[in-house]
Amino acid sequence: MAPYPHSLEQAMRSFAQSLRENDRRRYAAIEAAKLGHGGIEYISSVLDIDPKTIHQGQRDLENLPDQPTPRVRKI
Repeated sequence: MAPYPHSLEQAMRSFAQSLRENDRRRYAAIEAAKLGHGGIEYISSVLDIDPKTIHQGQRDLENLPDQPTPRVRKI
């Protein structure tokens, strides 16, 4: 399965590497969900992460709080 062009895959890898671990898991889970069947395996290979990590990201997304967390930076 190769639904994305190589240049987009590279951009996805670069973006994912800039994220914290928990955000990377959730990003991978969202991308896999957009693709449907076979998405987890494909995104796992694109981002070079274990499919179990994507499954954890799916669980993370199911348990997100209703309200956003407080701001990190002070105004």
